[in-house]
Amino acid sequence: QVRLAESGGDSVESGGSLRLSCQVSGAPLGRYCMAWFRQSPGNEREGIAGAINYRSTRYSESVEGRFTYSQSNAESALYLQMTDLKPEDTAMYFCAAVENIRGSCSGSLRKYDYDVWGQGTQVTVSS
Repeated sequence: QVRLAESGGDSVESGGSLRLSCQVSGAPLGRYCMAWFRQSPGNEREGIAGAINYRSTRYSESVEGRFTYSQSNAESALYLQMTDLKPEDTAMYFCAAVENIRGSCSGSLRKYDYDVWGQGTQVTVSS
């Protein structure tokens, strides 16, 4: 069973940057479709970056142009580089996985399309 462990969350000022990591263990990363989500108190879990066939990424409008998804199968990890952070980016950030049984990854940002989740890492952005 694949396991996910996020790290890199921190408290930063508005305009700052952070890089989140998600370590994948228990199975080869290349067998899974991966994505990043976030959730703030009282809100639904929001998909923000989903890998499309390991070649490109689908981003939500809320982070497009500021966040960058990357993945290293050799390191068995995925990353989320976040720049120009805003107070509204404050949330718990999660990586998510679903086994790639179809041979392709759509970059879905729907939480119901993923069935493995990490524990999350907290990002707090102050104004």
